[in-house]
Amino acid sequence: MRYSVAAAARGAAFALFVSLTLPAAALSAEAEASSDISSFTLDNGLDVVVIPDHRAPVVTHMLWYKVGSADEAPGKSGIAHFFEHLMFKGTSTYPSGEFSEAVAAVGGNENAFTSYDYTAYYQQVAPAELDDMMRFEADRMRNLVLSEENIETERQVVLEERRMRTDNVPSAILSEELNATLYENHPYGIPVIGWKDEIEGLTHDDLKAFYDRFYTPNNAILVVAGDVEADKVRKLAEGTYGAIPRGPDLPQRVRPMEPDQRTARTVTFSDPRVSVPNLSINWFVPSHRRAEKGEFEALAILSEVLGEGLRSRLYQELVVKQGIAASAGSYLQGAAYDYSGFVVYGEPRGTAELDAVEKALVTEIGRIKTDGITPEELETARTKILRDQMFMRDSQTRTANLFGATLATGGKVEDITGLPERLAAVTTDDVRSVAQRYLDLSRAVKGYLLPAEEKRS
Repeated sequence: MRYSVAAAARGAAFALFVSLTLPAAALSAEAEASSDISSFTLDNGLDVVVIPDHRAPVVTHMLWYKVGSADEAPGKSGIAHFFEHLMFKGTSTYPSGEFSEAVAAVGGNENAFTSYDYTAYYQQVAPAELDDMMRFEADRMRNLVLSEENIETERQVVLEERRMRTDNVPSAILSEELNATLYENHPYGIPVIGWKDEIEGLTHDDLKAFYDRFYTPNNAILVVAGDVEADKVRKLAEGTYGAIPRGPDLPQRVRPMEPDQRTARTVTFSDPRVSVPNLSINWFVPSHRRAEKGEFEALAILSEVLGEGLRSRLYQELVVKQGIAASAGSYLQGAAYDYSGFVVYGEPRGTAELDAVEKALVTEIGRIKTDGITPEELETARTKILRDQMFMRDSQTRTANLFGATLATGGKVEDITGLPERLAAVTTDDVRSVAQRYLDLSRAVKGYLLPAEEKRS
């Protein structure tokens, strides 16, 4: 829904790895589809990607800004997400609500989301409405009315969102504290929605400076996917976005990096609203942009084999064979500019103890670090990823999300279209190597969500 905070979501596969190889029978069709994808840059610096899909008379228009919560100045947490809210207020051209009413009037839908590394706005409409969507979106890129009334109204909305989605949800409270512990120095440790006291302290001048700095065509990416042609999109984009002057050139994103972490840490949260305890073991790993060649592909395979799906090692051992867990798995967190997260989790079943679940999780991690995975497991993981890709590419919006997230986190179109070869190069030794390098329990952060009466020593 609108105003969602899209932090690195639990259970979400890394965006780059939902566009991988297809079965041999479909390779030629996929290659043909990839060759239709085009990209160009307007004179004012706006990058544009066009992804034709003529199966239905629908188009997704998605504008990404290369700014997220990790780009906020110290003491100004939450400003990126706060600004997402304000973008739905009126401009000097169109009164508040007119854009949303125009989308609804033609049977379309809209949304927006903020993450650590980007903020995105999109509409899905009939192709004939694309010109109007570009006109409205280009207008609010530079003509937003930042009145004190709008700011204070949306501040209260943001604070209520924080109370509802974080402060009143035990798992969200623990997740926020886990991130703050996992990242000792990097801004990924600060929640996307921001800290309450800092949200309350954001001023008109803070918001205006943020808008003027980051909401410019040369800091944005336009992704248009659907029943369109590149030449038509270029013409429409030049007539709308092209009229906006280029903003100041922004320096390369330089953020505080994580030091070598040398300790294991534990975060525990007990709450009477928790009926069944659970635990997670968390590591930060390099993003695709920062990983050494082939490492991230190996991490994706590792996550698949270890804990993604009903045939994974964790599910089969803890849920099916031992019967001690109601759920068990792992995942590699979403697209990111600097770091991703690797998470292993479990929840006990019936009378089983949480300690038994944790011991079994650690045992399975140790098996992979010692013995690696089999060639059959490697091939099965590849097959599962490519099947996920097939379903993903059936969704116009998810396809637009894939390209936007990749480009907004420092990638290129070729990072998506070139993935088949990189994934095929992963070996069983590569998978064991990344498990040994990154799944180090002496540097992990363990999180425990417990009923109020339970305590951990």
